[in-house]
Amino acid sequence: MVNRILTCFFIIIVITGTSGPLNAQALYFPDTNWQSRPPSQLKINKKLLDSAVSFAINNETKQERDLRVAILKSYQREPGYAILGPTKPRGGPAGIVIKNGYIVASWGDIDRVDMTFSVTKSYLSTIAGLALEKGLIRSIKDRVSDYVWDVSFDGPHNSKITWEHLLNQSSDWSGELFNQYDWADRPPREGTIDEWKNRKLIEPGTVFEYNDVRVNLLAFALLQVWRKPLPVVLKEYIQDPIGASTTWRWYGYDNSFVNIDGIMVQSVSGGGHFGGGLFISAADQARFGLLFLREGKWKDKKLLSDNWIKAVQQSSPASQTYGYLWWNNKDKGLQGLPPDIYYAAGYGGNYIIIDKANDLVVVTRWLDDSKLAAFMNMVIKSVQGK
Repeated sequence: MVNRILTCFFIIIVITGTSGPLNAQALYFPDTNWQSRPPSQLKINKKLLDSAVSFAINNETKQERDLRVAILKSYQREPGYAILGPTKPRGGPAGIVIKNGYIVASWGDIDRVDMTFSVTKSYLSTIAGLALEKGLIRSIKDRVSDYVWDVSFDGPHNSKITWEHLLNQSSDWSGELFNQYDWADRPPREGTIDEWKNRKLIEPGTVFEYNDVRVNLLAFALLQVWRKPLPVVLKEYIQDPIGASTTWRWYGYDNSFVNIDGIMVQSVSGGGHFGGGLFISAADQARFGLLFLREGKWKDKKLLSDNWIKAVQQSSPASQTYGYLWWNNKDKGLQGLPPDIYYAAGYGGNYIIIDKANDLVVVTRWLDDSKLAAFMNMVIKSVQGK
Protein backbone atom coordinates (compact mmCIF):
# COMPACT_ATOMS: atom_id res chain seq x y z
CA MET A 1 0.00 0.00 0.00
CA VAL A 2 2.85 2.34 0.93
CA ASN A 3 4.60 1.56 -2.37
CA ARG A 4 1.43 2.34 -4.30
CA ILE A 5 1.08 5.72 -2.54
CA LEU A 6 4.72 6.55 -3.22
CA THR A 7 4.31 5.63 -6.89
CA CYS A 8 1.25 7.89 -7.25
CA PHE A 9 3.10 10.69 -5.46
CA PHE A 10 6.05 10.31 -7.87
CA ILE A 11 3.73 10.46 -10.90
CA ILE A 12 2.07 13.62 -9.56
CA ILE A 13 5.47 15.26 -9.09
CA VAL A 14 6.58 14.34 -12.62
CA ILE A 15 3.37 15.65 -14.20
CA THR A 16 3.37 18.82 -12.13
CA GLY A 17 7.04 19.43 -12.74
CA THR A 18 6.90 19.02 -16.50
CA SER A 19 3.59 20.65 -17.32
CA GLY A 20 4.76 24.12 -16.31
CA PRO A 21 7.73 24.38 -18.69
CA LEU A 22 5.82 22.75 -21.52
CA ASN A 23 3.01 25.25 -21.22
CA ALA A 24 5.52 28.07 -20.91
CA GLN A 25 7.10 26.99 -24.18
CA ALA A 26 3.80 26.85 -26.07
CA LEU A 27 3.95 29.19 -29.06
CA TYR A 28 1.39 31.94 -29.32
CA PHE A 29 -0.62 32.36 -32.53
CA PRO A 30 -3.13 35.18 -32.95
CA ASP A 31 -6.83 34.61 -33.40
CA THR A 32 -9.06 37.36 -34.85
CA ASN A 33 -7.76 39.72 -32.20
CA TRP A 34 -3.98 39.86 -32.07
CA GLN A 35 -2.72 40.17 -28.50
CA SER A 36 -0.20 42.85 -27.57
CA ARG A 37 2.43 42.76 -24.85
CA PRO A 38 4.19 45.72 -23.25
CA PRO A 39 7.88 45.68 -24.23
CA SER A 40 8.98 45.37 -20.60
CA GLN A 41 7.11 42.08 -20.23
CA LEU A 42 9.28 40.57 -22.99
CA LYS A 43 12.47 42.20 -21.71
CA ILE A 44 12.55 44.68 -24.59
CA ASN A 45 14.22 48.05 -24.25
CA LYS A 46 11.17 50.27 -24.74
CA LYS A 47 13.19 53.44 -25.26
CA LEU A 48 15.13 51.88 -28.15
CA LEU A 49 11.98 50.37 -29.65
CA ASP A 50 10.17 53.72 -29.48
CA SER A 51 13.17 55.33 -31.17
CA ALA A 52 13.01 52.74 -33.96
CA VAL A 53 9.32 53.48 -34.52
CA SER A 54 9.98 57.23 -34.61
CA PHE A 55 12.83 56.60 -37.03
CA ALA A 56 10.52 54.69 -39.40
CA ILE A 57 7.87 57.39 -39.24
CA ASN A 58 10.41 60.15 -39.93
CA ASN A 59 12.11 58.35 -42.82
CA GLU A 60 9.28 57.94 -45.27
CA THR A 61 10.04 56.93 -48.84
CA LYS A 62 10.38 59.81 -51.28
CA GLN A 63 8.04 58.13 -53.78
CA GLU A 64 4.86 60.08 -54.48
CA ARG A 65 1.74 59.00 -52.63
CA ASP A 66 -0.02 58.82 -56.00
CA LEU A 67 1.59 55.53 -56.96
CA ARG A 68 0.40 55.72 -60.55
CA VAL A 69 2.54 58.83 -60.96
CA ALA A 70 5.40 57.25 -59.01
CA ILE A 71 5.71 54.13 -61.16
CA LEU A 72 5.25 56.06 -64.41
CA LYS A 73 8.22 58.20 -63.42
CA SER A 74 10.27 55.21 -62.26
CA TYR A 75 9.85 53.12 -65.42
CA GLN A 76 9.35 55.73 -68.12
CA ARG A 77 12.60 54.82 -69.89
CA GLU A 78 11.39 51.27 -70.56
CA PRO A 79 10.36 50.87 -74.23
CA GLY A 80 6.59 50.57 -74.57
CA TYR A 81 6.01 50.91 -70.84
CA ALA A 82 2.35 51.05 -69.83
CA ILE A 83 0.34 50.53 -66.66
CA LEU A 84 -1.77 47.45 -67.33
CA GLY A 85 -3.26 46.74 -63.91
CA PRO A 86 -4.89 48.68 -61.07
CA THR A 87 -3.00 51.07 -58.81
CA LYS A 88 -3.99 52.82 -55.58
CA PRO A 89 -2.73 55.94 -53.80
CA ARG A 90 -0.69 54.85 -50.80
CA GLY A 91 -0.95 55.76 -47.15
CA GLY A 92 1.75 57.04 -44.85
CA PRO A 93 4.44 55.09 -43.00
CA ALA A 94 3.05 52.08 -41.18
CA GLY A 95 4.42 48.96 -39.59
CA ILE A 96 4.27 46.35 -36.91
CA VAL A 97 6.83 44.53 -34.73
CA ILE A 98 6.03 40.99 -33.60
CA LYS A 99 8.08 39.44 -30.78
CA ASN A 100 7.36 35.89 -29.56
CA GLY A 101 4.16 36.10 -31.61
CA TYR A 102 2.85 39.20 -29.81
CA ILE A 103 2.52 42.76 -31.07
CA VAL A 104 5.02 44.90 -29.18
CA ALA A 105 4.87 47.99 -31.41
CA SER A 106 2.88 49.36 -34.34
CA TRP A 107 2.62 52.68 -36.13
CA GLY A 108 0.43 54.18 -38.81
CA ASP A 109 -2.66 52.45 -40.10
CA ILE A 110 -1.74 48.75 -40.02
CA ASP A 111 -5.18 47.75 -41.37
CA ARG A 112 -5.00 49.98 -44.45
CA VAL A 113 -4.86 48.04 -47.72
CA ASP A 114 -2.02 49.26 -49.94
CA MET A 115 -0.06 48.03 -52.92
CA THR A 116 2.91 45.97 -51.78
CA PHE A 117 4.72 45.64 -55.12
CA SER A 118 7.42 42.92 -55.16
CA VAL A 119 6.59 41.60 -51.71
CA THR A 120 4.00 39.83 -53.88
CA LYS A 121 6.82 37.67 -55.27
CA SER A 122 7.27 35.94 -51.93
CA TYR A 123 3.57 35.04 -51.92
CA LEU A 124 3.97 33.69 -55.45
CA SER A 125 6.92 31.63 -54.23
CA THR A 126 4.60 30.13 -51.62
CA ILE A 127 2.15 29.08 -54.33
CA ALA A 128 5.02 27.24 -56.04
CA GLY A 129 5.96 25.55 -52.76
CA LEU A 130 2.39 24.37 -52.29
CA ALA A 131 2.30 23.01 -55.86
CA LEU A 132 5.45 21.01 -55.12
CA GLU A 133 4.10 19.64 -51.84
CA LYS A 134 0.82 18.58 -53.46
CA GLY A 135 2.53 16.84 -56.34
CA LEU A 136 1.39 19.25 -59.03
CA ILE A 137 5.09 19.79 -59.69
CA ARG A 138 7.25 16.68 -59.27
CA SER A 139 10.52 18.50 -58.77
CA ILE A 140 11.54 22.13 -58.68
CA LYS A 141 14.34 21.17 -61.06
CA ASP A 142 11.92 19.89 -63.73
CA ARG A 143 11.72 21.79 -66.99
CA VAL A 144 8.66 24.01 -67.11
CA SER A 145 8.09 22.89 -70.72
CA ASP A 146 7.10 19.48 -69.32
CA TYR A 147 4.08 21.14 -67.69
CA VAL A 148 3.27 24.19 -69.82
CA TRP A 149 3.04 23.25 -73.48
CA ASP A 150 2.07 26.52 -75.14
CA VAL A 151 4.73 28.46 -77.08
CA SER A 152 6.09 30.19 -73.95
CA PHE A 153 8.75 27.55 -73.43
CA ASP A 154 9.47 26.56 -77.00
CA GLY A 155 12.91 26.81 -78.57
CA PRO A 156 16.42 25.63 -77.67
CA HIS A 157 16.88 28.23 -74.91
CA ASN A 158 13.47 28.58 -73.27
CA SER A 159 12.86 24.82 -73.27
CA LYS A 160 15.79 24.37 -70.83
CA ILE A 161 14.26 26.62 -68.17
CA THR A 162 13.27 24.92 -64.92
CA TRP A 163 10.90 25.97 -62.15
CA GLU A 164 13.97 26.72 -60.06
CA HIS A 165 15.33 29.12 -62.69
CA LEU A 166 12.08 31.08 -62.62
CA LEU A 167 12.00 31.09 -58.82
CA ASN A 168 15.53 32.44 -58.40
CA GLN A 169 15.32 34.79 -61.41
CA SER A 170 18.15 33.21 -63.37
CA SER A 171 16.22 31.90 -66.41
CA ASP A 172 17.08 34.64 -68.94
CA TRP A 173 13.78 33.66 -70.57
CA SER A 174 13.28 35.48 -73.86
CA GLY A 175 9.87 36.40 -75.18
CA GLU A 176 6.67 38.39 -74.81
CA LEU A 177 3.89 37.98 -72.24
CA PHE A 178 0.74 40.12 -72.09
CA ASN A 179 2.26 42.66 -74.50
CA GLN A 180 5.40 43.07 -72.37
CA TYR A 181 8.84 41.94 -73.57
CA ASP A 182 11.55 40.58 -71.28
CA TRP A 183 14.23 42.83 -72.84
CA ALA A 184 12.16 45.98 -72.19
CA ASP A 185 11.94 45.36 -68.42
CA ARG A 186 14.78 47.30 -66.76
CA PRO A 187 16.92 47.46 -69.92
CA PRO A 188 20.66 48.27 -69.73
CA ARG A 189 21.71 51.90 -69.54
CA GLU A 190 23.74 51.45 -72.69
CA GLY A 191 22.87 50.07 -76.12
CA THR A 192 19.89 50.33 -78.44
CA ILE A 193 16.55 48.56 -78.64
CA ASP A 194 17.82 46.41 -81.51
CA GLU A 195 20.82 45.39 -79.43
CA TRP A 196 18.63 44.54 -76.45
CA LYS A 197 16.32 42.46 -78.63
CA ASN A 198 19.17 40.52 -80.24
CA ARG A 199 21.38 40.03 -77.19
CA LYS A 200 23.21 36.76 -76.64
CA LEU A 201 21.12 34.60 -74.31
CA ILE A 202 22.73 33.41 -71.08
CA GLU A 203 22.61 29.79 -69.95
CA PRO A 204 19.70 29.37 -67.51
CA GLY A 205 20.80 29.18 -63.90
CA THR A 206 24.02 31.15 -64.25
CA VAL A 207 23.12 34.85 -63.96
CA PHE A 208 20.64 36.60 -61.67
CA GLU A 209 18.49 39.23 -63.36
CA TYR A 210 15.55 40.92 -61.66
CA ASN A 211 12.75 40.95 -64.23
CA ASP A 212 9.00 41.27 -63.63
CA VAL A 213 7.97 39.88 -67.01
CA ARG A 214 9.67 36.59 -66.15
CA VAL A 215 8.11 36.53 -62.68
CA ASN A 216 4.72 37.05 -64.33
CA LEU A 217 5.61 34.09 -66.53
CA LEU A 218 6.05 32.01 -63.37
CA ALA A 219 2.57 33.08 -62.23
CA PHE A 220 1.20 32.11 -65.64
CA ALA A 221 2.94 28.72 -65.48
CA LEU A 222 1.65 28.04 -61.95
CA LEU A 223 -1.87 28.87 -63.14
CA GLN A 224 -1.49 26.11 -65.73
CA VAL A 225 -0.71 23.46 -63.09
CA TRP A 226 -3.19 24.63 -60.44
CA ARG A 227 -6.02 25.08 -63.00
CA LYS A 228 -7.68 27.71 -60.81
CA PRO A 229 -7.00 31.35 -59.90
CA LEU A 230 -3.90 31.75 -57.75
CA PRO A 231 -5.67 34.16 -55.34
CA VAL A 232 -8.14 31.32 -54.64
CA VAL A 233 -5.20 29.01 -53.90
CA LEU A 234 -3.60 31.56 -51.58
CA LYS A 235 -6.88 32.16 -49.75
CA GLU A 236 -7.66 28.47 -49.28
CA TYR A 237 -4.26 27.20 -48.23
CA ILE A 238 -2.65 30.20 -46.51
CA GLN A 239 -4.72 33.32 -45.83
CA ASP A 240 -7.79 31.68 -44.31
CA PRO A 241 -5.83 29.23 -42.11
CA ILE A 242 -3.65 32.04 -40.67
CA GLY A 243 -6.67 34.24 -39.99
CA ALA A 244 -5.94 36.97 -42.52
CA SER A 245 -8.67 39.52 -43.17
CA THR A 246 -10.94 39.51 -46.22
CA THR A 247 -9.64 42.91 -47.38
CA TRP A 248 -6.62 41.79 -49.43
CA ARG A 249 -6.75 41.49 -53.24
CA TRP A 250 -4.38 40.04 -55.86
CA TYR A 251 -4.61 41.46 -59.38
CA GLY A 252 -3.17 40.85 -62.78
CA TYR A 253 -3.65 43.01 -65.87
CA ASP A 254 -6.58 44.00 -68.05
CA ASN A 255 -5.10 41.81 -70.80
CA SER A 256 -3.86 38.86 -68.68
CA PHE A 257 -6.98 36.69 -68.82
CA VAL A 258 -6.36 33.17 -70.12
CA ASN A 259 -8.59 30.21 -70.88
CA ILE A 260 -8.44 27.56 -68.16
CA ASP A 261 -10.69 24.62 -68.93
CA GLY A 262 -13.18 26.84 -70.74
CA ILE A 263 -13.21 29.59 -68.08
CA MET A 264 -11.43 32.91 -68.51
CA VAL A 265 -9.14 33.37 -65.51
CA GLN A 266 -6.86 36.31 -64.76
CA SER A 267 -3.18 35.44 -64.53
CA VAL A 268 -1.94 37.56 -61.62
CA SER A 269 1.27 39.57 -61.54
CA GLY A 270 4.23 39.12 -59.22
CA GLY A 271 4.41 42.81 -58.36
CA GLY A 272 3.21 46.30 -59.19
CA HIS A 273 5.76 47.14 -61.89
CA PHE A 274 2.94 47.42 -64.45
CA GLY A 275 0.24 47.90 -61.82
CA GLY A 276 -1.58 45.02 -60.18
CA GLY A 277 0.02 42.64 -57.70
CA LEU A 278 -1.01 42.14 -54.10
CA PHE A 279 -2.95 44.84 -52.27
CA ILE A 280 -2.83 44.05 -48.55
CA SER A 281 -2.54 45.45 -45.03
CA ALA A 282 0.49 45.45 -42.76
CA ALA A 283 -1.41 43.35 -40.22
CA ASP A 284 -2.13 40.63 -42.79
CA GLN A 285 1.49 40.66 -43.92
CA ALA A 286 2.62 40.21 -40.31
CA ARG A 287 0.55 37.00 -40.13
CA PHE A 288 2.26 35.75 -43.29
CA GLY A 289 5.64 36.57 -41.76
CA LEU A 290 4.74 34.77 -38.54
CA LEU A 291 3.85 31.65 -40.55
CA PHE A 292 7.40 31.59 -41.92
CA LEU A 293 8.92 32.39 -38.53
CA ARG A 294 7.05 29.37 -37.17
CA GLU A 295 8.51 27.12 -39.89
CA GLY A 296 5.26 26.87 -41.85
CA LYS A 297 3.14 25.84 -38.87
CA TRP A 298 0.02 27.66 -37.68
CA LYS A 299 -1.35 26.40 -34.37
CA ASP A 300 -1.81 22.65 -34.87
CA LYS A 301 -1.64 22.70 -38.70
CA LYS A 302 1.41 22.38 -40.92
CA LEU A 303 0.71 24.65 -43.89
CA LEU A 304 4.17 24.61 -45.49
CA SER A 305 6.85 21.95 -45.32
CA ASP A 306 10.14 22.32 -43.45
CA ASN A 307 11.94 21.70 -46.73
CA TRP A 308 10.24 24.65 -48.42
CA ILE A 309 10.83 27.01 -45.50
CA LYS A 310 14.53 26.11 -45.61
CA ALA A 311 14.71 26.33 -49.39
CA VAL A 312 13.44 29.90 -49.67
CA GLN A 313 16.17 31.13 -47.30
CA GLN A 314 19.05 29.66 -49.28
CA SER A 315 21.21 31.58 -51.72
CA SER A 316 20.97 30.56 -55.35
CA PRO A 317 23.97 29.66 -57.55
CA ALA A 318 23.39 32.92 -59.44
CA SER A 319 23.00 35.23 -56.42
CA GLN A 320 24.32 35.06 -52.87
CA THR A 321 21.51 37.28 -51.61
CA TYR A 322 18.50 35.82 -53.45
CA GLY A 323 16.68 32.52 -53.15
CA TYR A 324 13.19 31.48 -54.24
CA LEU A 325 11.76 35.02 -54.56
CA TRP A 326 12.99 35.91 -51.06
CA TRP A 327 16.04 38.05 -50.20
CA ASN A 328 18.63 37.20 -47.54
CA ASN A 329 21.59 38.90 -45.87
CA LYS A 330 24.27 36.30 -46.58
CA ASP A 331 26.60 38.97 -47.96
CA LYS A 332 25.95 41.16 -44.89
CA GLY A 333 24.88 43.95 -47.22
CA LEU A 334 22.46 45.11 -44.53
CA GLN A 335 25.28 46.10 -42.21
CA GLY A 336 25.00 45.08 -38.60
CA LEU A 337 22.15 42.64 -39.23
CA PRO A 338 22.46 38.86 -38.81
CA PRO A 339 23.35 37.02 -42.06
CA ASP A 340 20.56 34.48 -41.47
CA ILE A 341 17.63 36.91 -41.62
CA TYR A 342 15.53 36.76 -44.78
CA TYR A 343 12.90 39.08 -46.13
CA ALA A 344 10.34 39.98 -48.78
CA ALA A 345 10.94 43.38 -50.36
CA GLY A 346 8.89 45.68 -52.56
CA TYR A 347 9.11 49.05 -54.28
CA GLY A 348 8.58 52.07 -52.05
CA GLY A 349 9.99 50.55 -48.87
CA ASN A 350 7.70 47.57 -48.28
CA TYR A 351 9.26 44.76 -46.23
CA ILE A 352 8.44 41.59 -44.31
CA ILE A 353 11.53 40.65 -42.29
CA ILE A 354 12.01 37.27 -40.60
CA ASP A 355 14.57 37.00 -37.78
CA LYS A 356 14.40 33.49 -36.36
CA ALA A 357 17.23 33.98 -33.86
CA ASN A 358 15.35 36.76 -32.10
CA ASP A 359 11.84 35.27 -32.65
CA LEU A 360 11.00 38.45 -34.51
CA VAL A 361 8.84 39.54 -37.47
CA VAL A 362 8.90 43.13 -38.68
CA VAL A 363 6.65 44.64 -41.35
CA THR A 364 7.34 48.12 -42.68
CA ARG A 365 5.40 50.14 -45.23
CA TRP A 366 6.80 53.13 -47.11
CA LEU A 367 10.22 53.26 -45.45
CA ASP A 368 13.16 54.91 -47.24
CA ASP A 369 15.05 51.84 -48.54
CA SER A 370 18.41 53.31 -47.58
CA LYS A 371 17.30 53.39 -43.94
CA LEU A 372 16.28 49.74 -43.60
CA ALA A 373 19.52 48.52 -41.99
CA ALA A 374 19.60 51.37 -39.47
CA PHE A 375 15.96 50.82 -38.57
CA MET A 376 16.34 47.06 -38.13
CA ASN A 377 19.50 47.46 -36.06
CA MET A 378 17.53 49.61 -33.65
CA VAL A 379 14.70 47.06 -33.46
CA ILE A 380 17.04 44.11 -32.89
CA LYS A 381 19.02 45.92 -30.20
CA SER A 382 15.78 46.76 -28.45
CA VAL A 383 14.53 43.15 -28.37
CA GLN A 384 17.92 41.98 -27.14
CA GLY A 385 17.43 44.38 -24.24
CA LYS A 386 20.51 46.46 -25.04
